[in-house]
Amino acid sequence: MKKTTFSLLLLTAMAASAPAFAADPIKVTLQNHKFTPSEIRVKANTPSLIALTNKDATAEEFDSTALKVEKVVAGNSTGNIRIRALAPGRYPFMGEYHADTAKGVVVAE
Repeated sequence: MKKTTFSLLLLTAMAASAPAFAADPIKVTLQNHKFTPSEIRVKANTPSLIALTNKDATAEEFDSTALKVEKVVAGNSTGNIRIRALAPGRYPFMGEYHADTAKGVVVAE
């Protein structure tokens, strides 16, 4: 088998096994150490993608034990957070560096 044919087959197999995310990223903003919206609704049993824009000057970590996610987003920048397919339910998250104010929940329905 030629190297290019093998590479093409490998890429095709990888794409087929990658999770299909919801069509549009869910836009969330962090400002003044608070998430907006603080309640994020996603389709159950479908992976989702959150595009988090941190408008604060300092970094924040999107953290959730329930979602099994930790992602640091630098100040004044945007980061993507991949959420696995979730069973219906409520999944809390927080900003690790400002847990007293940066709180929210993902609701899978």
